[in-house]
Amino acid sequence: MSTVEAIEEAVEQLGKHDLAAFREWFHTFEAAEWDAQIERDLSSGKLDSLADEAIAEFRSGKTRKL
Repeated sequence: MSTVEAIEEAVEQLGKHDLAAFREWFHTFEAAEWDAQIERDLSSGKLDSLADEAIAEFRSGKTRKL
């Protein structure tokens, strides 16, 4: 049995309250992972071309208010 399968099996055994607590924990964990990935991408310059493109479109008037 793989680790993922063991985790799936354990989650399936959780009661209503523990499942809600796990869901909240996982949401927080996943958000932190996403934030860390964005920070790594920003630091590495991976998003620079997208930012430059957005700024250029803004300056040229190709944007609109939401």
